[in-house]
Amino acid sequence: MSLSRRDLLQAAAATAAFAVAKPSLAQRRELRQDDLLKFDAKGQVTLLNFTDLHAQLVPLYFREPSANIGVGAARGLPPHLVGDKLLSAYGIASGSYDAYALAYTDFDTLALDFGRMGGLDRLATLINAVRAERPGKVLLLDGGDTWQGSYTALQNKGADMVRLMNALKVDAMTAHWEFTLGADRVQELIKQLEFPFLAANVTDSTWGDPVFQPSTVFERGGLRIGVIGQAFPYTPIANPKYLIPDWSFGIEEEKLAGHVAKLRADGVDLVVLLSHNGFDVDRKLASRIKGIDVILTGHTHDALPMPVKVGETLLIAAGSHGKFLARLDLEVRDKRIQSYAFRLIPVLADVIAPDPDIAAMIREVRLPHDETLGKVLGHTESLLYRRGNFNGTFDDLICQALLKERDVEIALSPGFRFGASLLPEQEIRGDDLFNQTAITYPAAYRSEMTGAQLKAVLEDVADNLFNPDPYYQQGGDMVRAGGLAYTIEIAKPVGQRISDMVLLRTGEKIDADRKYTVSGWASINEATEGPAVYDVVSKYIQNIKRVRLEPNRHVKVVDADPAGYQPV
Repeated sequence: MSLSRRDLLQAAAATAAFAVAKPSLAQRRELRQDDLLKFDAKGQVTLLNFTDLHAQLVPLYFREPSANIGVGAARGLPPHLVGDKLLSAYGIASGSYDAYALAYTDFDTLALDFGRMGGLDRLATLINAVRAERPGKVLLLDGGDTWQGSYTALQNKGADMVRLMNALKVDAMTAHWEFTLGADRVQELIKQLEFPFLAANVTDSTWGDPVFQPSTVFERGGLRIGVIGQAFPYTPIANPKYLIPDWSFGIEEEKLAGHVAKLRADGVDLVVLLSHNGFDVDRKLASRIKGIDVILTGHTHDALPMPVKVGETLLIAAGSHGKFLARLDLEVRDKRIQSYAFRLIPVLADVIAPDPDIAAMIREVRLPHDETLGKVLGHTESLLYRRGNFNGTFDDLICQALLKERDVEIALSPGFRFGASLLPEQEIRGDDLFNQTAITYPAAYRSEMTGAQLKAVLEDVADNLFNPDPYYQQGGDMVRAGGLAYTIEIAKPVGQRISDMVLLRTGEKIDADRKYTVSGWASINEATEGPAVYDVVSKYIQNIKRVRLEPNRHVKVVDADPAGYQPV
């Protein structure tokens, strides 16, 4: 049985009390790599986990959301806490490096204090340090969304990410965006992996046979650890089905329970689900399937400083973009977790020494593309970010480009959660733009839609995000709208959330029967035509030269839980 909201928050605050004593402003410059690695080891085994790397090889800025709204049973629960509410719940001091890493509060200022985060060479340094501390006891697991999200990964179709993950000595992975490279390419890359690619919930559409290895067993610290892979269950819905026409996906509760039972019958000491379901889906799954000790959850990019316990299952949320390395030490006796210790380690790039071998590989990967990556397209005068349930300023920039360059009344941009942030007065380079747009189906279409069709699109995406049953949520954010204002009522039933739609160009209400010119990108339809979105946005930025965007206030949100919604 899952814990109550009060129990969860009290437990989180109590166990995270270490975070209160943080460096003062004067001490920040003295922060050392050893401070980040400080940890009281426990038990026989250490699970290291990262997820949703999105092919980010070099340090970056990434602002956490000011809107991560929980609905239904998840209302007010982690991970649906943002800003000061999150810091208060976990006892994290404002202005600390954990506060900078985990919350959007004072992001611009703290980013200047603490610098960029991530970088695969820094992540490697932390991993190697833990392995040296705990020889023979460490398992490194990758939660997926690793091969997609950058210009270099797009150009080499994931090959360099496979090479780097092999060098990192990952022990197993699962997947989501990897599938957008196409079925044939995925199979080619799996053959290059030096570790298992696990996806128990992907089957052949005709025969129902498993396409990938469902699970594997590792021996660490004298324990036998069974790891099951769970790929994103809605891949053919959220992404183009034509890229993977012969594969079926799903949550597949019964099959998963069968895999758990099989591992238990084989005598494993610990069962780990390496999942790309999304946090709320995994929380529900943990309440319904017994025998899973740990779920390493990915897809929704949530970063939590402590596990969430559902029954006997620990849920670990390791964030995204290489910002964090999750460390979970476990003491296991009689095939049960007796105790654990956890740290979500922030990968502060200025504090951590780069691993020289991985750093050299990163330079080799990026060098042939230096001209494109380093090309200065323009400058930003304001913070550019994406992550959040509603419009982010980088998405607003994309929508402005579509409105102008495609000469339309309304622009739509998908609610993707990948893409680094840019601070005010930074240059906007080719690398930055591709971090937001590097996908295999980038066509920026131009078409006509009736007002009724526009409302249907918004309603559909809203239900994907705010359906109270997690099994009907697909884990993205709201489609971003340019040239359009509307009201959304979170608590309304499907089909009744969107109202008061207004065309900003004229101030007129959207007419259900009138046709409007619309541009968007990332259509899942195979026949979509149009220039690549990154070319459209690049042209726009180079023409205007300087970007200034205030937070978008054209979306009025009703019934949002204030713990998960702090509009800026």
